[in-house]
Amino acid sequence: MWLPLLGLLFGIFLGLLTDLQIPSEYENYLSIAVLASLDTLFGGIRAQLQQVYDDRVFVSGFFFNIALAAGLAFLGVHLGVDLYLAAIFAFGVRLFQNIAVIRRILLTKWQDRKGTID
Repeated sequence: MWLPLLGLLFGIFLGLLTDLQIPSEYENYLSIAVLASLDTLFGGIRAQLQQVYDDRVFVSGFFFNIALAAGLAFLGVHLGVDLYLAAIFAFGVRLFQNIAVIRRILLTKWQDRKGTID
């Protein structure tokens, strides 16, 4: 569970220290990449809490999600359709679902721990 959090902290730290400017024509790709990364991160945290975490699934999911989202955005740009919105919607829904499951698991663990203390 520490590896996704370490990667997130490293990315935030690197982003704050650099003055990297993203050209405006790549903004759609960047937004999708960030959402895909967050989806994978919270999916990894959820899997770890459910004790089904697998490094290969995590890494392959990370790269597959980003490639699929970038492919949709690329295809949408060439077709003149905002297909990146489909990826944003899908990742957004999955992100909220993963966060809801994480919240429930943490609440259950907290209640179980509190029950054993009382």
